[in-house]
Amino acid sequence: MGEAFAGMKIAVLIPCHNEEQAIAPVVRSFQAALPQAEIYVYDNASTDRTAQAAAAAGAQVRSEPLKGKGNVVRRMFADIEADIYLLTDGDDTYHAPSAPLLVARLLEDNLDMVVGRRRESGNGEAYRVGHRSGNRLLAGAVALIFGRRLVDMLSGYRAFSRRFVKSFAAVSSGFETETEMTVHALALRLPVAEIDTPYGARPEGSASKLRTLRDGARIAFTIFNLFRGERPLAFFTLWAAFFAALSIVLAIPVVIAYLETGLVLRFPTAILSTGLMLLAFLSQASGFILDAVTDARREAKRLNYLSHESPAEAARRHGGA
Repeated sequence: MGEAFAGMKIAVLIPCHNEEQAIAPVVRSFQAALPQAEIYVYDNASTDRTAQAAAAAGAQVRSEPLKGKGNVVRRMFADIEADIYLLTDGDDTYHAPSAPLLVARLLEDNLDMVVGRRRESGNGEAYRVGHRSGNRLLAGAVALIFGRRLVDMLSGYRAFSRRFVKSFAAVSSGFETETEMTVHALALRLPVAEIDTPYGARPEGSASKLRTLRDGARIAFTIFNLFRGERPLAFFTLWAAFFAALSIVLAIPVVIAYLETGLVLRFPTAILSTGLMLLAFLSQASGFILDAVTDARREAKRLNYLSHESPAEAARRHGGA
């Protein structure tokens, strides 16, 4: 399988915070799975010997002092030049032997992102119930707003094309970065795919940095902001409908009283109802205006995306299939 992408520059990107126990096996396993790849470990303000362990295992170690996975991903995508990028975690939960499968699928179908859909292996303790149910809930929200093309939206195991990485304007700072990547692909209608990959438990002695409630709330807020930013017409139409419905409900008794007596007996309610209807019209107008702005932004992002080399072009340049 390695012959299909021989000669191409592949970068394995591993963001790390306090992964001294796990990082060396991760580096060695990806070296074995993708011998031609460069392994980059970005130490994210660790207080243990993560950087030293990664360097001893043969990785190129760099640092990002701003805490948060999103900050590290933004730095990695800006710094590293490659034809294909493979993003994984430093906790030894993702299946390194699946890496060639992700890269091969990216090249064979000329895709921009292939997600490793997690399938739990071992004793069933890797994928906590809270994480699993939260993933389903958040993925359902994204599917409702942007369309269902990916099942495991929060997987951190992904292969990317160069044109995806260099057109991805990362904004998030934490674990919500996977949500942002997914919405970037869905909003631009980029070609993506998923393949099943085994998912294991963390090594004994290491602890997860993900906090279910806190990070789940941050991801939900990210989805809310992305909905507002990428689908403003739908977002503000919902608000317009809410304000209009509330205005009509409040106006009904005022109108009935006026028809019976010829007087406006609930003047404050009438003013409130009028104000809410004005808010409904303003929300709808905002939606139309911002939708035009978003279309222009999306077109600019699309042009930036198209200015970079596709996986098929990179393979041809290197004499591959």
